[in-house]
Amino acid sequence: MSWMFLRDLLSGVNKHSTGIGRIWLAVVFIFRLLVYIVAAEHVWKDEQKEFQCNTRQPGCDNVCFDYFFPMSQVRLWALQLIMVSTPSLLVVLHVAYRESREKRHRQKLYASPGTMDGGLWYTYLISLVVKIAFEIGYLILFYKLYGGFSVPYLMKCDLKPCPNTVDCFVSKPTEKTVFIFFLVITSCLCIVLNLTELSFLILKCFIKCCLQKYSKTLTSSVHECPNLRCTECDEIGAPPLSQNHH
Repeated sequence: MSWMFLRDLLSGVNKHSTGIGRIWLAVVFIFRLLVYIVAAEHVWKDEQKEFQCNTRQPGCDNVCFDYFFPMSQVRLWALQLIMVSTPSLLVVLHVAYRESREKRHRQKLYASPGTMDGGLWYTYLISLVVKIAFEIGYLILFYKLYGGFSVPYLMKCDLKPCPNTVDCFVSKPTEKTVFIFFLVITSCLCIVLNLTELSFLILKCFIKCCLQKYSKTLTSSVHECPNLRCTECDEIGAPPLSQNHH
């Protein structure tokens, strides 16, 4: 599988991300994508051939393997990486739309097409929410499909065409368990980073709105102040004239 498109996508998103977003990109690229390409694919290579049951009944190995692993763990990992990274494409497309709109109108419509304001701010927030949902959803799916995050070395299978309850053995169970826990830890780290970035953007927007409201209130009070002083002077009246002592 070629991962060049995902690398280019992450590189494009990096230009329009916050500081926390760049940390998330580094975690995804280094600790998830590279680990998957360099090591994980080789650990799960020929996993079905290395799955063995203590019987020579034709078809028993295949049926038991399909029951215990309805979807390959490493392919589910790859699908998670793709689904978690693609929401960032929304931000890239929104910036591209702004740039094309400026070219079409032949004038400067934005301070910068990549500035995090207006519609782009909402697009970025939506991409964060979708990424968090995908991360949590895939962790739950992984847990439900395989009954946990560890790979047992021995499994009992009594499905047809197996003649009776047979023992099935998984290759490299300890190594696979280590990689799966690494996957879970990095996924949880990405969830924390996404939640932190989401909270940061919302808090920053809230503070900005409060400051703008306070600035407008302060400006209006300054404009009203001279009129208030004039009114007070008219009510008090001019100071009394000093009387001449004859």
